[in-house]
Amino acid sequence: MFVLGIDPGLTRTGYGIVERDGAVERAVSAGVIRTDPDLPISIRLLEIRHDLEAVLDDHPVDAAAIEQVFVNRNRTTAMAVARASGVLMATIADRGTEVVEYTPSQMKLTITGSGSADKEQLAAVLGLRLGASVAGPVDAVDALGVALCHIQHLSLAAAVRR
Repeated sequence: MFVLGIDPGLTRTGYGIVERDGAVERAVSAGVIRTDPDLPISIRLLEIRHDLEAVLDDHPVDAAAIEQVFVNRNRTTAMAVARASGVLMATIADRGTEVVEYTPSQMKLTITGSGSADKEQLAAVLGLRLGASVAGPVDAVDALGVALCHIQHLSLAAAVRR
């Protein structure tokens, strides 16, 4: 099973694809989709869609999850992330793949056992779980965390159904 995780953003969107084969999990691909802040928002959203489509063309997935938009004091930032998130979810859904959402604290709790884990703790646990050093842009690391979180939730749901 291949699962896509997304850490949405208008300027930087992290993505990570994790494969689970039996009890073995590994990072297949991770990176960041970047847009130029000087471009109109409509063009930036279109670039996000096209770049995600290219990722999905290279790595078809069976399931997908996205980090839920966190609304903080900066409404402008929250609105930009929400717009990007909507485009990302629609792009994935357009390929017939369901998208679920996890809050940052849900993802951290599932992966590390602490909903308030910092970025270093998350990267360390992901490295242990995925059998390789997980480094690089924090957006990509978070996206791998979202993907692995969803794999764990899918595994738990399957076990409960049995």
